[in-house]
Amino acid sequence: MYKSERKRLFPTTLSTTQFVKLYILHLLTEKSYYGNRIKDEITRRLNDKWSPSYGMIYPLLSDLEINGYIEGWWDEPNKRSIKRYKITDKGKEHYKIIKLQSKEHIDDSLLIINNVLKDIYNENS
Repeated sequence: MYKSERKRLFPTTLSTTQFVKLYILHLLTEKSYYGNRIKDEITRRLNDKWSPSYGMIYPLLSDLEINGYIEGWWDEPNKRSIKRYKITDKGKEHYKIIKLQSKEHIDDSLLIINNVLKDIYNENS
């Protein structure tokens, strides 16, 4: 593999980072969450078939907070053990944009999966 070659899991056309960022913002439109709960909620909603890593969740939360898309606060500021997050108005606008941008990639991935099921497994979706 060449240095500049991208590693990408087939068959998605949406990167894992883009997907997790979209899902984090989606969850935060519903209510506030803390990092571990975000990870658990994504896993639960995907029927335990896939789970984002903590190494992906926390840097994304930090980046989203730095860019003003979410706000974080400590449940117990003196202990700094659980940091909760909520989406900002700027984050809601950003979510609308990336939700629209991601839709085509998700549709493409679904088409690929459906074609594989039809072609290789003789299944109609």
